[in-house]
Amino acid sequence: MRKYLPFAALLILAVASVSFAQEAQPAASPAPKPKPRMSKAQLLKKLSANENKLWDAWKNKDAKPFQAWLAADSVVIGEQGVAAKGDITKMMAEMPCEVKSFTLTDWKLTMIDPNAALLTYKGTAVGTCAGQTIPPVWASSVWVNRKGKWMAFSHQETPVKP
Repeated sequence: MRKYLPFAALLILAVASVSFAQEAQPAASPAPKPKPRMSKAQLLKKLSANENKLWDAWKNKDAKPFQAWLAADSVVIGEQGVAAKGDITKMMAEMPCEVKSFTLTDWKLTMIDPNAALLTYKGTAVGTCAGQTIPPVWASSVWVNRKGKWMAFSHQETPVKP
């Protein structure tokens, strides 16, 4: 037994030195808590503000907000047919419209799922397009949440019957 005592002491010393030489591993940090979803009222406020900014961009023939807020695969449907994001941003400066003012009313938000929302409203503009008075329209836009940013996926307008 005494033969093994120096060996056992050496073994304990070696194990202890290895144990103390290891760096302490930081505890795994818990996953960040996801941002709480907006309430329906908050989302309506946000998306209606975005729609107002897009209409203001149309009024001012400014393509930048459309470039920023239209999803890459967006679709816009109007009297001229179906247009993609690139078509809309190119047409913006060339549109034969002179818009003095506009009003958007009768907002309604319908959630499609947690990352998609249908926004409907009435748009009334004072001005002309190609020499014709701009008629009031019922409009609908589908907004999608992509990587935390709400993007306009689809927009459609139907003239209000007189």
